[in-house]
Amino acid sequence: MADIKEHMKIIGKDGAHVGTVDGVEGDRIKLTRNDNPAGHKDHHHYIDRKLVGSVEGDVVKLSVNASSVPEMEASGAKI
Repeated sequence: MADIKEHMKIIGKDGAHVGTVDGVEGDRIKLTRNDNPAGHKDHHHYIDRKLVGSVEGDVVKLSVNASSVPEMEASGAKI
């Protein structure tokens, strides 16, 4: 988590864009609101550090596909 910095890109295991780092809060990465879908601009979304596969340069690579991130959130899983 110490390698994760503001404005880094976050991509899924499949290489698809997930979001942009707004900051790190505890064991979670806070995403910028700019990447939120319509209807979700009024709050931040978070990704649990358990989903981070690696940090390479200015990119955070997740261990799951990008499409899995919203599904995990909708199911109530801590992401």
